[in-house]
Amino acid sequence: MKVIEILRSAEKPFASFELVPPLKGSDVARLYDSLDPLMAFNPPFINITCHRDEVEYVPNADGTFTKMTLAKRPSTIAIVAAIMRRYPELEIVPHVICGGASRSKIESELLDLHFLGVQNVVALRGDALPGQRHFIPEPDGYSHSNELVGLINNLNRGVYLDPTVSKGTPTNFCVGVAAYPEKHYEAANMEVDIRYLKEKVDAGADYIVTQMFFDNDSFFRFTEKARQAGITVPIIPGLKPISAQRQVDLLPRSFHIDIPQQLVSLLAKARSQEDAYQIGVEWTIRQSRDLLAHGAPAIHYYTMAKTDNVCQIVKEVF
Repeated sequence: MKVIEILRSAEKPFASFELVPPLKGSDVARLYDSLDPLMAFNPPFINITCHRDEVEYVPNADGTFTKMTLAKRPSTIAIVAAIMRRYPELEIVPHVICGGASRSKIESELLDLHFLGVQNVVALRGDALPGQRHFIPEPDGYSHSNELVGLINNLNRGVYLDPTVSKGTPTNFCVGVAAYPEKHYEAANMEVDIRYLKEKVDAGADYIVTQMFFDNDSFFRFTEKARQAGITVPIIPGLKPISAQRQVDLLPRSFHIDIPQQLVSLLAKARSQEDAYQIGVEWTIRQSRDLLAHGAPAIHYYTMAKTDNVCQIVKEVF
């Protein structure tokens, strides 16, 4: 079932989850160890993140360096197939990104997913490579996620990039896109960021999932501005529980988000990592309950492959 159909038919709000695939060198058991505990909550869908290949310079014996492009995790197709084998009835929502791929490579990946029977994807631009000041698309790649949404919309109509395919089989993708309640760090201001979001919706996006946030008022203000701009598709808030004191510094750097002073103060008083972990759980429980009380259709939890705290939260909230 498509995510948009799940949202429209749900009799009550639900929890969905996002998993990060294990690093190369792990086996499929590591993936299942993250996934299996979440299945106790009967999630209607699971998102799977995608990570572009990375460039590293490997030293040679003569002092020179060799440039190598390395895949740090199994491919999206492999991860999807592994989950489908274990949970054939679960809707899997793989992320598809612009970064590191040409248009034709992205189209081939989408057609592979369609061949597997996948009906849902999240279309993202992706991040810049480490060391790059800004995102640089591949030759013949996409610079913005609304272009990727347009490609998927064309495939859904049977319009392929390959000019030799005159009557391509239409795909059947439901498309989710990302939004930023505190605005994307590259956008000049919130109004500009929402204009970019509307371009993604106008290109064919069916629903929106937000970046993590820790202040619900930011989400409520963002949602109000999005609706005023004419964005009518469902908006799912995304949450991640803080699990360690050091994340007060790490998360804002990595994800360009704010952490409320009240939460910072609570974590500063934590006497142990166990205390900090529990503070993160309790904060996310309060966030979740408040979001549901204000009409959120679902809550999307970012697990980062660690599910114990998320399981504790979902038990209390749903």
